[in-house]
Amino acid sequence: MDSYPISKSIVKLKNEFIKSHKARSIIYEVIPTLYSVQLPIEEQTLSRLNDFAECNSIYFKSAEVRLSGIPCRVYEGDINDYWLSSKKYDTNYQPFYPTWMLSAYALSLESRRLGFEEVVDIGSGDGRIAYCSKLLGMKSVGIEIDSDLVKLQHKISNSTNIKYRILNEDATTVEYCKLNLSKPMFFISGLPESGEMLANDVLTKIKQIRDLKYSAGINFMGSHTTKQYSRDKTKWGWGRIIEHFDLDLIGCLTLPTHWTNDQQIDTAYVYTRFK
Repeated sequence: MDSYPISKSIVKLKNEFIKSHKARSIIYEVIPTLYSVQLPIEEQTLSRLNDFAECNSIYFKSAEVRLSGIPCRVYEGDINDYWLSSKKYDTNYQPFYPTWMLSAYALSLESRRLGFEEVVDIGSGDGRIAYCSKLLGMKSVGIEIDSDLVKLQHKISNSTNIKYRILNEDATTVEYCKLNLSKPMFFISGLPESGEMLANDVLTKIKQIRDLKYSAGINFMGSHTTKQYSRDKTKWGWGRIIEHFDLDLIGCLTLPTHWTNDQQIDTAYVYTRFK
């Protein structure tokens, strides 16, 4: 299964939803309930994606909708309490603001397609990327500094019986050599303007582990828009980090996140690896 056509279909589904529906909640997202040719994800997988949302207390209501002929369920919710809770840590560079569940699935799928065997989500929030990676048969680790979000991850994991490793730790102090990783993709959950310090700390640690230096991939959340006088016009806001750590660009998916729900341009997720 190719994640690039799927990512384009997810963006199309999101744009169709915001064009034809008025959600009144702070956050909302759409998950299909049945297989379709337009968005070819198996029904069993779609069921597990919906299970995640139904067990997730950030959502307080859902409804059936039909978009481009695809039966879907729209979930609406509020993350204010978790957003505020996550801001209280000095080394939390990106308050909790999740990507879409369909986006998390596409990101995990692309990691597997690129040949990576494990996913480590740094700043894992409610655990959706680690959850999706586990659904795809990968070893998953979620690292989250906020204890309330870690409790939410455990609740969802126990309710859905999708088990992955959950660490309530500061990602800048984790001993990554003890995670027994062989070919991991690390997701850095922070936009360029807020996540550069986190990326610097984590990549410095990873590069010091000889085996991981030659096998690990790094995924960054980037932006398709750059400031007028930015020197970084082509690398989604991460050019300085990519050059400093001598990383190769190996792919990019553009996908909906909750902060782009009201925008035409979605979030760039940039895949890199050490040269």
